[in-house]
Amino acid sequence: MKGRNFLKKLIVISLLLSNSLLLNACNDKATVKAETPNTTLQKVIKWKMVTAWPKNFPGLGTGANNLAEKINQLSGGRLQVKVYGAGELVPALEIFDAVSRGTAQMGHGAAYYWKGKDATLQFFSTVPFGLTAQEMNGWLYNGGGLGLWQQAYEKYNLIPMPAGNMGVQMGGWFNKEINSIDDLNGLKMRIPGLGGEVLKRAGGTPVNLPGGELFTAMQSGTIDATEWVGPYNDLAFGFYKVAKYYYYPGWHEPGTALEAIINKDAFEALPKDLQAIVKNACKIANHEMLAEYTARNNDALKELVEKYHVQVRKFPDDVLAKLRTLSDDVVKELANKDDFSKKVYDSYISYRDKTINWSEYSERAYLNIRSDKAQ
Repeated sequence: MKGRNFLKKLIVISLLLSNSLLLNACNDKATVKAETPNTTLQKVIKWKMVTAWPKNFPGLGTGANNLAEKINQLSGGRLQVKVYGAGELVPALEIFDAVSRGTAQMGHGAAYYWKGKDATLQFFSTVPFGLTAQEMNGWLYNGGGLGLWQQAYEKYNLIPMPAGNMGVQMGGWFNKEINSIDDLNGLKMRIPGLGGEVLKRAGGTPVNLPGGELFTAMQSGTIDATEWVGPYNDLAFGFYKVAKYYYYPGWHEPGTALEAIINKDAFEALPKDLQAIVKNACKIANHEMLAEYTARNNDALKELVEKYHVQVRKFPDDVLAKLRTLSDDVVKELANKDDFSKKVYDSYISYRDKTINWSEYSERAYLNIRSDKAQ
């Protein structure tokens, strides 16, 4: 009898313990559910990004892809960006209008492509004999440049952000030698932005074509010369097949800033945390692109010279000196266009002059002592 009572008590205790453990487990699950948001139930926002680059083109097209991937990852999939190469949704040089209208929420290009809308926008891409990539980032992020850039785009319902840079470019591909400034007279050359206006002052004819059309234009003789970017991208396009001489330095593009342009309405509709993610993804993509070009250009140049026997030539000093004089005239004339242009010009030139002074003590001094040519 005593054994039977003991067994009953043991069963009761076991049931009580089981119920207690079950209740605690339920409470723990409820706590976890309350503290951990169920992302699968959150609204997924889908954006389109149109670009000025051929789909998946090394550096430029893949740079746009990288930016989209960063946004997708950092947002945990809450903001998903699909990338369209040039011509897939809109032509390369129409992405500005497409994003402004809201056809796409985002674009990837360069501000000098939109000089027909406002010539002052060219300051936010590159200026001949102007800022290098490192200096450009300094001006934009810490010298007031980005605020002016955003002010310039506001009337177009756009928000611009730096989203890439290729560093100092090459001077371009030519089928004749450039021995004097007279050799530029009558030359039809693909060269955008302020560099194109400088070429025009030198007697040439600037042509603005998207990258995907350059090889055919050179091959057919539609243009006599072209600049694109540098060895990494120029090798990919195969320009060595249609031009003999490869000139340097890229006086016209010392550090071209690429841009992410974002439809203002679409951006402001995002939650604050997603806005911050988009901004910081652009910063990451901006720095990663410059690192990629720095790593890839020399190997590509070596291949162009050793495998394809490209003749690399330096522009003569007197040609560069004349181009610089013409460039100063072009930029000063642009500054006098209106009050805002003067404001941008003053900010840019003031920053350039300060950074040149520091560069003499830092970058130039160091590169001079490191260079084999200085020994």
